[in-house]
Amino acid sequence: MKIPTNLKHKPVIVCENYGNVDGKYAYHSDAKGLSLGLAQWNDRGRIDISAKVWRHTGGKWSRQSEELPLHRVLDLAILIVRAQLYFQDAYRYEKLYDPANPRIDRVGLQGDAMTVEVCTDNEMIDEDIRLFNQALGEQGETLGERLRVLSRLLKEMGY
Repeated sequence: MKIPTNLKHKPVIVCENYGNVDGKYAYHSDAKGLSLGLAQWNDRGRIDISAKVWRHTGGKWSRQSEELPLHRVLDLAILIVRAQLYFQDAYRYEKLYDPANPRIDRVGLQGDAMTVEVCTDNEMIDEDIRLFNQALGEQGETLGERLRVLSRLLKEMGY
């Protein structure tokens, strides 16, 4: 399925078969494509680039398609990787976290730091964190494959 090029987001680099590789949703995904391009929120004289997940209902392109600035995509990747690292040792805690100290890490970015912590404001956190950990384990192969590819590409870039 061809990603539209007549909308405000202007695709430059595309993956038009994303629905075939969308993790456990592969071949049954409404996310049909990914693109990197010129952001839909660009104002005159300002050029931002973004990543977009293109969703399709079966009849039309969905308004639920998401567009993110590239740094936010990487910030999400950092959050995912930090969470996975945390859950490798979370078994040490009875509740998979320390209620007295829910902070996991502070990841330095741009002169400050991204605070990563367990959301203790969630009234169902004890159940939800177990379900999250279980789902993370079930997706281990899918996530591991993507992390290995990302690691290889970062090494090729010199990181």
